[in-house]
Amino acid sequence: MDLLRAAPGADIVLAAVAGEPGVHVVGGAVRDALRGQVPRELDLVVEGDAVAVARRAAERVGGTLTVHERFGTATVRTGEFAFDLAGARRERYPRPGALPEVELGATIAEDLARRDFSVNAMAVGLHDGSRTNWPGAPEDLQAGVLRVLHERSFIDDPTRMLRLARYAGRLEFRPEPGTRALIDPALFETVSGDRLGNELRLLLHEPFEALRALERWELGSALLGEGFEVTWLAERAWPGLLALAACCVRIDPAALAARLDHLGFSGRDRDVVVAAASGFERLHGSLDVGDAELWRLLRRERPETVQLLAAAGERGAQRWLDRVRHRKLAISGDDLVAAGLRGPAVGEGLARAMVAMLDGRAPDRESQLRAAIPS
Repeated sequence: MDLLRAAPGADIVLAAVAGEPGVHVVGGAVRDALRGQVPRELDLVVEGDAVAVARRAAERVGGTLTVHERFGTATVRTGEFAFDLAGARRERYPRPGALPEVELGATIAEDLARRDFSVNAMAVGLHDGSRTNWPGAPEDLQAGVLRVLHERSFIDDPTRMLRLARYAGRLEFRPEPGTRALIDPALFETVSGDRLGNELRLLLHEPFEALRALERWELGSALLGEGFEVTWLAERAWPGLLALAACCVRIDPAALAARLDHLGFSGRDRDVVVAAASGFERLHGSLDVGDAELWRLLRRERPETVQLLAAAGERGAQRWLDRVRHRKLAISGDDLVAAGLRGPAVGEGLARAMVAMLDGRAPDRESQLRAAIPS
């Protein structure tokens, strides 16, 4: 309980639900507290009417209330802090990969039965400190293993396989043999790309071992295509989109873009990954050149492409990031227009001046004008 009380916002949460029976902290918060860690947040489940509890909680802390009657959940907000209360529920999956059908009015033990892994299927009652565990959960936590609650777990919700990789990285746990045997990347075909992409984006901010697990269990190639490979470069670029790009340098850019679109990546994030992956494959090993040639090679590349090359130890890429890209001419396009150049000739003239400056032939305004304007 001391560690639960130390969680961010716990003082507000505990004051809001003080004296309310049937309110439990569940999941990762209990798991982390039992590991001797302060939880990131408190997830609350209510045996009974969660909306009614939330209304009273909002009054206690002078907060505002947002109710989701259909789902039996409510959000209490006070100042910059907010927390949710969810009614204990049972879930049924009408078909593989479908979103679950929810039935409220469950006990806390029944609610735990819908969790992903046993180490996340534990609850602590805030009213009396009682603990409810899925059978074997404390033992799995002690042993450092991840175990699904039943054999259809990944069939019901294939995104749990990505959560398995995430928790393997974050907790440094391993799947127990029965759970490992149930991993089947083909199950991804039954679930929407958006849901898979959401889990993948979360995984990119876990410890690096999560990405290793993605490769080890062939989940990365199922999501992004054959050629997905976790290398030393991905570790250097970790965490985030550049690390993902590092795993995709051998995947056709058009195919990679289509995969990322399917996974619900934003246009900007898709373009970062594709540009960095394809640009790395194209430019790696070719940047041991002078500043002028470096400018020709990299001036139209996305910054993320050059950052990935720099992560690979390309000294030319690092030189570009540190110095070359910041060099400025003493002249502008207006100077060339005043000298009589028009249209594309202005840009071509500025490019000539930049090359001359970087080569050391045009250090000042007058020499740059001479380089820019054809004689």
